[in-house]
Amino acid sequence: MKPLEGIKVVELTSFAAAPGVPRVLADWGADVIKIEPPKGDPNRTQAGVFNMPYSEEENPAFDITNVNKRFISLNLKNPEAKEIAYKLLADADVLVTNYRTKALEKLGFSYEELSKRFPRLVFAQILGYGENGPEKDTAGFDATAYMCRGGVLASNMEKGESPLVEVNAFGDFQATMCLVSGICGALVGRQKTGKGDKVTVSLHHTALFMMSVGIVSSQFGNEYPKSRKEVANPFNNTYKSKDDRWFLFCAPDYNKDFPKIMRMIGREDLIDNENFNTIEEVNRRGKNRELIEIIENQLKQWNLDELMALFKENDVACEKAYLPHEILEDEQAWANDCLRKVKYPSGDVVLTTSPVRFKSIGNPDMVPSKPLGYHTEQVLKEYGYSSEAIEKLIEDQAIVAYSKKVPVGS
Repeated sequence: MKPLEGIKVVELTSFAAAPGVPRVLADWGADVIKIEPPKGDPNRTQAGVFNMPYSEEENPAFDITNVNKRFISLNLKNPEAKEIAYKLLADADVLVTNYRTKALEKLGFSYEELSKRFPRLVFAQILGYGENGPEKDTAGFDATAYMCRGGVLASNMEKGESPLVEVNAFGDFQATMCLVSGICGALVGRQKTGKGDKVTVSLHHTALFMMSVGIVSSQFGNEYPKSRKEVANPFNNTYKSKDDRWFLFCAPDYNKDFPKIMRMIGREDLIDNENFNTIEEVNRRGKNRELIEIIENQLKQWNLDELMALFKENDVACEKAYLPHEILEDEQAWANDCLRKVKYPSGDVVLTTSPVRFKSIGNPDMVPSKPLGYHTEQVLKEYGYSSEAIEKLIEDQAIVAYSKKVPVGS
């Protein structure tokens, strides 16, 4: 039995951070019903931003956060559609949303309203900047609330260079996993009290937590961004190989590892050099740049593959700076089901899998998403709506159903 089997999740979400939450819960066994507006989640048409194709039948960009769900479409401004949503929530365990609080209040789906109607419901919300403060109603995306306001953009760059161009949704997925953990905590709490809870995660706060070392240490003079020529530990730094590939090796116990690494790179003559053989003296005497350039000059004599072998043979943590297309060929990623081939009409596409694994589940299924309103009729029939009533709802523009293209229940 899957850990969340028997848990029902309803979602009112868009884009990446919030839809990713039910996607993970579905991997763990939850029954997820995604409610979309008549025009659909805007993320259905975002593939072009990532240079990816999409269609109703094949949308890998959308599937990143929407596998393993059922899809219905309700016009929540319509009283009949709103009543359908309330019926779904009446026996749901969790609502996941990233709608802004004012929008939820206007629609009648605020926490205050839903907790009165459904006291056992766990209300889970992704926010841009949190529930309080002057920015609480400000639009927030991964690129702004997480990367910029969270200090990530300005810190993770070479000192004096332009900011990096982030990989889309990088912070979104970290907020996703934070809210997943909060929901599970709330479900455990409900077992004790019988009552649901409100769980919130903001992109801004998530970034600040992930930046904890940088933020806390900045009070003591540890400044970012850094130059790779000035880092405090030259043994935790990036270097370039003879064949022009960046890599990083990490030997945090500098004083212990100094003799071994000097032998590895052919500079045994430095082992007893007091300028370099303890990290305290390197930093006290300001020898960081000099030592980094020594290491740099030695390492650029070898090609990347030779360096990887050298460091691994000597049990020093080291990896090349993988590019996304290289990850698709990474034996380690495939061995641990980090990557999965998903069958589409045009052929196989590799998707990433969610990272938490249970022995009871093994490798979770990945069922591609369906077009807008694909399961509307199926779900409504489960809640007692007749075919005639569903036709009337379609005529009243309360719902969008895919039934003219796809048989009910398929």
